[in-house]
Amino acid sequence: MAATEGPLPAPVAAADTEAGQADAGRAEHLAGRKNLVQLVQLRWLAVGGQLLTILAVRYVLGLRLPLGEMLALLGALAFFNVVSAVRSRAAHNVDDKELFAGLLVDVTVLSGQLYYSGGVTNPFIFLFLLQVVVATVLLKPRYSWAMVLLTGGCFVALTQWHRPLDLPGLEQALSVHYVGGLLLCFALVASLLVLFVGRIERNLRQRDERLANLRQRAAEEEHIVRIGLLASGAAHELGTPLATLSVILGDWSRMAVFAGEPELREEIEEMQVQIQRCKRIVSGILLAAGETRGEAPVETTLHAFLDDFVAQWRRTRPAPGLDYRREGVPDLLIVSDTALQQMIGNVLDNALEAAPGAEPTLWVQCEDDELLLRVLDRGPGFAREMLAQLGKPYQSSKGRPGGGLGLFLSVNVARLLGGRLQARNRDGGGAEVIIRLPLAALALREQSGHGH
Repeated sequence: MAATEGPLPAPVAAADTEAGQADAGRAEHLAGRKNLVQLVQLRWLAVGGQLLTILAVRYVLGLRLPLGEMLALLGALAFFNVVSAVRSRAAHNVDDKELFAGLLVDVTVLSGQLYYSGGVTNPFIFLFLLQVVVATVLLKPRYSWAMVLLTGGCFVALTQWHRPLDLPGLEQALSVHYVGGLLLCFALVASLLVLFVGRIERNLRQRDERLANLRQRAAEEEHIVRIGLLASGAAHELGTPLATLSVILGDWSRMAVFAGEPELREEIEEMQVQIQRCKRIVSGILLAAGETRGEAPVETTLHAFLDDFVAQWRRTRPAPGLDYRREGVPDLLIVSDTALQQMIGNVLDNALEAAPGAEPTLWVQCEDDELLLRVLDRGPGFAREMLAQLGKPYQSSKGRPGGGLGLFLSVNVARLLGGRLQARNRDGGGAEVIIRLPLAALALREQSGHGH
């Protein structure tokens, strides 16, 4: 069948649905709540550690410290942590801004404690790096760098403004060059922490995402295996009654009572066509299951495969037909694949069911070494929740038990061929499904005399 030519609109990307974004937002808020709980626990350790350190320095080492001011700061931090603990139990939406605000309180209290205990001469000044690490692990990069600037500014301020420790000769020992070296060391270590800890954190998140995708794919493939076993058993059972019906209809077509009635003869012929279609479907199922019923795969060309498939689809489906266009597709040597035919057929059948009174459209073209099969209909389009669960089993708007497997199998066939299936609702009404398949996955390994 000759393909009609015509201009094609630019291909579109898969839809980012609001439902999918809402799911991602809920996961992010849940992670924020858990991070808030972690900060509360870490802050209780800081409160206990600071209290023990202050008491040990004052009563064990005998150094004079402004206990009133330092314990007041510690009490304020403990009160803030109680509020944060209550918030962590009741909060459903904790974002990075709230977590960063909590870290600001921690930095402020730590700066106050260092101000009353020697400033830059206090060895605990490098606890600022802990705040940098926490911000890098829990927050987005812009907050991490903001924490580096904030703690660096506090470090610089504490070199100029602080109450000296009561240690003879300590102030004279810290020269300008030494303090400058400390500041440079702090800035270098803080920057490296943000860079490398942040990179490690991103790598771990990507690994977790890959593992989650692999688990999801394994579950889907297990589901496909169960469907395949069920379909194979059903195909065996259907073979005998279909053969019986074919014989009966053949006998009827030769009977005089039916031969003399043109309308009855046309209906018998239509039933024979549909039975032959059922036989091909059964043969395809058994062939995909590794059995030998039906014709074996044969070598053909991509043009012939597409044109024959469209002709067969038009013969076996009711009106109004199909608008078929092929543009710029290389005529590669391929193997006629039953799974590929069923994948395209499922998508076209869905388009026909979405708008029974209007022709679905199949546009075939190539883009960046990929074969694009674009199916458009004029129906009501996909529901929002269906787009969010595209390719999941039993996601159907037809209201039938067990519905939704056609698109699920089509998505997985495309995936096995190294491609992908995308869907969206068109602005002017109707839906569009795009199947992208690598040409290399379709072509035979040895091309002989077929032009591109």
